[in-house]
This record gives sequence, structure tokens and C-alpha cells, in this order.
Amino acid sequence: MPRARLIYNPTAGRELIKKQLPQILDVLEQAGYETSCRATQGRWHAAKEAARAAERGYDVVIAAGGDGTIHEVVNGIASHQNPPKLGILPAGTTNDFARALGIPRNLSQACEVIASGKTMPVDLGRYGERYFINVAAVGWLAQVAHEAPSRLKTIVGSLAYYAKALEKLGSGLKPFSIQIRTSQREWQGDISLLLLTNSVSVGGFEKIAPEACLNDGYLDVLIIPKVTIPELLQIAAQAYKGEHISNSRIIYFQTDQVEIKAVDSLPLNLDGEWGGEITAPFSVMPRHLEVFCP
Repeated sequence: MPRARLIYNPTAGRELIKKQLPQILDVLEQAGYETSCRATQGRWHAAKEAARAAERGYDVVIAAGGDGTIHEVVNGIASHQNPPKLGILPAGTTNDFARALGIPRNLSQACEVIASGKTMPVDLGRYGERYFINVAAVGWLAQVAHEAPSRLKTIVGSLAYYAKALEKLGSGLKPFSIQIRTSQREWQGDISLLLLTNSVSVGGFEKIAPEACLNDGYLDVLIIPKVTIPELLQIAAQAYKGEHISNSRIIYFQTDQVEIKAVDSLPLNLDGEWGGEITAPFSVMPRHLEVFCP
């Protein structure tokens, strides 16, 4: 009998996973999995538990929570030679990666996706010894996602990010001077935002990288150069509809490796989690994980 380890954030989704845990375990058991679970108890605990599950030979590790929980679980299993399959039960603020995969927000339906057994290979982004499965963000958005209070995110969801973004707009956006080098091109200038994406969905914008594919072996690079606040608001409105790529200010291309250098310290956000300051290049690990999907 295959074994599954469920790692869940007990506070995610207003404790929704915790409340539905008996039903979730029942669906997995009926699907033929010998299932055990562990609640996270703080930062990076999910990564440690996922690594322990991989070392113990679990066939499946399920991340139940938001994008941050998924990020930690991925970092726990990605370094193993034969990582377990990854299941996702979305219960976070934006659930970008689950949305990109088409996994239902309803936990019972998401659990049925795992029970069905269908998986697809997915690329991983790599930054030094860290991994990201959806996005690496550089610039003011990296700060927005990091600084939005966790309690506020629990109460009002994505509005917490928008509230923090408006606060940043009110205080002015500090541009970052960077140099970018890939195997195909070089670019330098002042930016407001840079995204290295693996999927189409970032920060609740479902068409932010319209050509992104989860297993094509590339990261989609989106650069918003230094812009005024009115220009940024216009780009945001276009991005909501997926029309921003036609904006002449936007730089958009694909690559399998990126080196970024900056004059000043450059804040980094990985899958919505704080990544420190950039000190290492970015690369792709093609089709590295098997992920359950509809």
C-alpha cells in the first residue's frame, strides 16, 4: 500500500484544513493510501517534515495550505534523488500555483484530484540552495508580499497585498538598478519589478506570464522598468486582462538561467516567501517533480 504524508498549516484558510481533516484523511484512505499527517509549527517546519518524509520513503507528500506551505514542502523534497509525488490542497490567500494547475479551491474536490492518481511533471526554479515552484520576484512586489501582515491576509485574503501595495504607492516606489545576463541576452537599467515565473499566475493575476508553461524547461522573465505611479496603475489594469505584454515598456522573454546583479541590496521573494538579498544565479530543473493535477 502506498504511503502518503499530509503536511498542513493549521491556521490556513481560517483553519479550514484543520476542520476538514477527518474527511480529507478518509478520502485518501479510500483511494488506497496509508496516510499520516503533521501540523506545521512555525517557519520552515513544513520543509523539515517534508524532508523527513522523503527520507523515510513516502510515496506522496501533500502540502495543505497556501503558496508558502507549498514552497516549504517543495524545498524539503526537491534535493532528493527520487522525490515523492507532490499533492496540493490549496487553502491560502492567493493559491497561485494551485490555480495554475487547475486544482479546485474546494478541499474535497482537491483531495479527489490526488485520489484520481493523475500527475504531470513540473519544472522547478533553483536559486542557490533554495527552490521555487511558481515565481521569484525582485523589487517592490517582493517587499509587498513579505510585509503584508499574516493576520491581515487570513482575514481579508488578497486585499492584504493590495493594501500593502497602496501603502507603497503612497510612499513612492524605489526603483532598483540592475544588470541581467542570460545565455541569450543582457539587459541593464532601473526596474520597479522583475518576475521569474514558472506559471501564468502570480499574485492573483492569472495571466501575468501568458506564455509560461510548467514543464517547458524555461523561466518566463517579466521586467517592468522604472515607471511613474500612473504608468504602473495602467500596467496593472492591463495585466489583470493579460494585455500588458503589448505595452512597449514591458520586457518579456524566456530563458533557462539568469544572473542578476545590482548596485544596492536587492530584495528577493520566492513563492511569496522572503528570500533575502540576491547573491546567486537562477536556473531551471526541468520536469523535476511529479505533481497531482486534474
